[in-house]
Amino acid sequence: MSELKNRFDFVYIFDVQDGNPNGDPDAGNLPRIDAETGMGLVTDVCLKRKVRNYVQMAKECKDGFDIFIKEKAVLNNLIDSSYDDDSVKSKEKQEEKTEAARKVMCSRYYDVRTFGAVMSTGKNAGQVRGPIQLTFARSVDPINSSEHSITRMAVTTEKEAEKQSGDNRTMGRKSTVPYGLYVCHGFVSANLAAQTGFSEDDLVLFWEALKNMFDVDRSAARGLMSAQKLIVFKHDSALGNAPANQLFDLVHVEKKADVDVPRKFGDYVVSIEKEKLPSGVSLEELI
Repeated sequence: MSELKNRFDFVYIFDVQDGNPNGDPDAGNLPRIDAETGMGLVTDVCLKRKVRNYVQMAKECKDGFDIFIKEKAVLNNLIDSSYDDDSVKSKEKQEEKTEAARKVMCSRYYDVRTFGAVMSTGKNAGQVRGPIQLTFARSVDPINSSEHSITRMAVTTEKEAEKQSGDNRTMGRKSTVPYGLYVCHGFVSANLAAQTGFSEDDLVLFWEALKNMFDVDRSAARGLMSAQKLIVFKHDSALGNAPANQLFDLVHVEKKADVDVPRKFGDYVVSIEKEKLPSGVSLEELI
């Protein structure tokens, strides 16, 4: 696999219709919101989870593409198993074993070499700073969270059935965002990629995940979520040729003048000031 030699910065734009993109467990699982501005939020952890799920399904946990943080995984057992590798057994000093175990974990698990991990809770495989980092996604306009009453035509116990005298309906609540367009910013470090073994092929898989992860993660709670734009800035060097914030400022997402209440992606215009691209930086629209 070829080594990653360029820094990348990217803008990821996605939307949700009649769904909850990221519930807040501290607020009754209501859609996350910036209390001061009313803008909707989706955490970086939520987006990374969807990337992990896509890679797990696409690669079926094949060698080099297993997922460290996954459902029902016992992390210490996975960390401890790295010490069974010959490259770790051959080391005598503990610090050498830790470094060898870290390399084993990076080679085995896609999410470790991509996002990083703390692996000092078991036999100690050290810590990894991942080459790819994401910001919280923030909605372009304030969102309005709608609550809906729902019913279930069943009960969980016979005792409940007797109390309801033949009426088996159980009431519940469901919270949704009628429509929200979210913008996330991301960063790919070539220097950190060299430390974890993250390759160009791994990056291609990451772009693939961003483009397709909502289509393999459908649920009634999330409504219709779709990836709408993936704008990638590629630097000619590993350290980069321009500050990320200056590149992000070239991307504008604006509501159309004749739209009062947006309800679809077509109600917005996404424009890029390509003529202002700094020297040494190229742009590609992957979506």
